[in-house]
Amino acid sequence: MEQKVSHVEHLENGQHTILFADASTTTSDLLIGADGAWSKVRPLLSDAKPEYSGYTFVENFLRNADTQYPKTAEKVGDGAMYALTPDKGIVAHREAGDVLHTYIQLKCDLDWISNIDFTNLSASTQVIAEQFEGWAPELTALITEGSSNLIPRKIYALPDEHRWQRTPGVTLLGDAAHLMAPSGEGANLAIYDAAELGKLIVEYPNDIELALENYEQALFKRSAAEAEESHELLDLCLGQDAPYGLIALFEGSNEQN
Repeated sequence: MEQKVSHVEHLENGQHTILFADASTTTSDLLIGADGAWSKVRPLLSDAKPEYSGYTFVENFLRNADTQYPKTAEKVGDGAMYALTPDKGIVAHREAGDVLHTYIQLKCDLDWISNIDFTNLSASTQVIAEQFEGWAPELTALITEGSSNLIPRKIYALPDEHRWQRTPGVTLLGDAAHLMAPSGEGANLAIYDAAELGKLIVEYPNDIELALENYEQALFKRSAAEAEESHELLDLCLGQDAPYGLIALFEGSNEQN
């Protein structure tokens, strides 16, 4: 059964009380905060809060693409398509059911993007499309031709070196521990975190605190390295050398293969 967490409090002996939105409560002997970017568990361990990165990815979907938007579908191809310039780009990939899934990537002020009314499909589409004036219509169709509202995904991140002091009975994994800019590794990291934590709990069933300490020390190093790579990837895609840095990366990968 799923429950929305409202608040978490320390108790003695490493236990914690979890208060849910329906006012029910439970007590944990081991609390694992796997509750994402705006984790309710993280404040038990850290004062760090996600900060806006300066980028927003606006999500859109084109359905029946091959029949209704054949030129756009051709540009995207059978896999993924990147149309990138400094500070903005359009990235799309093909999904099952003749769907093109798009992220319109923008370096933009938080107030500017927050003041766009994304419940108004026509107005919000016009504002976003204006940022790509002069781009090929096959590409801008990925902005203007969606059948549902655009969805702004404001990119927030925790500090690259986010870590905390060992606190009995609680730890974090996934975005709760190491929220970072999209790099293709977010879900992989969360799954890896969970697997590593599970292995250590099995290895030290009579000393959970040792398991948690070993888990966190490895987590901190792993997370910092991945956070650094996420900055590098964002710069390759939207930095002042875009798209040439990303092209060079792909060409280098092909040469190695």
